[in-house]
Amino acid sequence: MTTPDFTHFSPLAPAYIDATDSDDVPIRSARLRRWSETLGLLRGHPGFLLALAFILFVLLAAAVPTLLTRFDPYATVPLEKLRAPSLLHWFGTDELGRDLYTRIIYGAGLSVQAALLAVSIAFIGGSTLGLFAGFFGGRIDAVIMRLIDVMLALPSLLLALVIVTAIGFGTLPVAVAVGFGLLPGFARTMRAEVMRVKTLAYVEAARLGGAGWSRILVNHILPNASGAVIVLATLDFGVAILVASGLSFLGFGAVPPAAEWGTLIANGRKFLITAPWLPLLPGMFVALAVFALNHISRTLEEVSR
Repeated sequence: MTTPDFTHFSPLAPAYIDATDSDDVPIRSARLRRWSETLGLLRGHPGFLLALAFILFVLLAAAVPTLLTRFDPYATVPLEKLRAPSLLHWFGTDELGRDLYTRIIYGAGLSVQAALLAVSIAFIGGSTLGLFAGFFGGRIDAVIMRLIDVMLALPSLLLALVIVTAIGFGTLPVAVAVGFGLLPGFARTMRAEVMRVKTLAYVEAARLGGAGWSRILVNHILPNASGAVIVLATLDFGVAILVASGLSFLGFGAVPPAAEWGTLIANGRKFLITAPWLPLLPGMFVALAVFALNHISRTLEEVSR
């Protein structure tokens, strides 16, 4: 195995050698204190709390939609087709008399599942590649980053279109395609963070204290390099929802009558003039989810500095 590249490590003062991982209690206490301070800062951002409340609502709709609506998303009532929003049907009805609010609530499940799987693929795959590239350096870094450069040469949506066309249509292929499209960003971010962290004094202290490469990697580099990647995952969760909805809008997602946000927008565009709530309200949910996740990630980035 290639030896990790520590050639750029800064010289270590002897006093740092006692600060190895032999005493984990102060380290845990410091981490808990940092988490407590971060939560205190987040409570002072009302916009963050509002965005978080909306995302929790979307997650609740994805997990237990029956708590938020009493209608059947697939039950058709032709006599009530294309009804405007009212007290009975909050978001109106579609061309088959189905309650639009209910279909949006149930559509959150497919959209969130696709985005969650896509971000998981990108997070695990990209973080692993970036971790090995930044930690070992040399030829491993060169090979991995050339592969990432090739993936970055294509826009994420175009790359997702190529992949989903090759492996087939549906929610699962869309999620896999979006995940591979987001993977390069995670790899580059993790690599940059690992290269930054491994030059810090406490990592050199652990190495001089006799810690093995695996212990240094797991206990020191990975926890301190993952913060930026977690923020990126929050941001890209919104991007995944947007791209997955875009692919569903183009017809690559779930097959009707399945309720998916992109599919609802695509079906409603035919009634943009006569029943504008059909495309606009599902589109509003997509936009609000993306904006809320973007605001959450930006706030997390600010308070973590």
